[in-house]
Amino acid sequence: MIDTRVIRGAVLALCVSLAAGSAFAQTGTKPKFEPQSGQAGKDVVWVPTPQVLVDKMLSMAKVTPQDFVMDLGSGDGRTVISAAKLGATAMGIEYNPEMVELSKQNAEAAGVNGKATFMKADLFETDLSRATVITMFLLPQINVKLRPKILDLKPGTRIVSNSFTMEDWEADETATVTEGCTSWCNALLWIVPAKVEGTWVTTQGDLVLKQQYQMVSGTFGGKPITEGRLHGADLKFTVGGTEYTGKVSGDSIQGGRWTATKK
Repeated sequence: MIDTRVIRGAVLALCVSLAAGSAFAQTGTKPKFEPQSGQAGKDVVWVPTPQVLVDKMLSMAKVTPQDFVMDLGSGDGRTVISAAKLGATAMGIEYNPEMVELSKQNAEAAGVNGKATFMKADLFETDLSRATVITMFLLPQINVKLRPKILDLKPGTRIVSNSFTMEDWEADETATVTEGCTSWCNALLWIVPAKVEGTWVTTQGDLVLKQQYQMVSGTFGGKPITEGRLHGADLKFTVGGTEYTGKVSGDSIQGGRWTATKK
């Protein structure tokens, strides 16, 4: 037996298609692209980030007019536009060309097209080195695939994700928005750490460091380190009850009362 619901659905779809074609024929312009939550993309489906969470993510990253914000998988452009409204220079990376054009229209309507730009590109092939802040709403496996590239960015670069983790790279900060948000309401922030693993020479003996992302362990002058942690280029650890702090710059660490050079 033929399912009449299938026939009715097919007829309806044909009518919508014919109407759109008729409108194009009469006006010479395509109907405005309307994105649909859940629509397929290259790497993930598109689901819009609630605006309250966009605002929270940018707040956690402490976005200022001095920042260059890159949104990976920028969709309709709302995160880029919001960053531009804060005075930042912002760029969206989006594979769907219709979404790119829609984002440009939205940025122009918001009056920030001078600060907000959009590029049709593959996020895995995009140079991220200009970014001081990266925002994203991607699946954990995509985040992990991007992780080596992110960890090679300048120490102190802020990474903010809607809901999804970097697996064993623990977030430096997490937050949940409870007002005005019913789904996808969690934000996670990571600060790209400096690379410090190895042996460093100091006047107080060798500083031998092991590193797991921002967490640091090892010995200083043969004594064990506790509470070792990086916040971007800022290193902090304790030895025998004494706290040491320093700023990492390439192959040197400058502390208030000590310095170290990479062996």
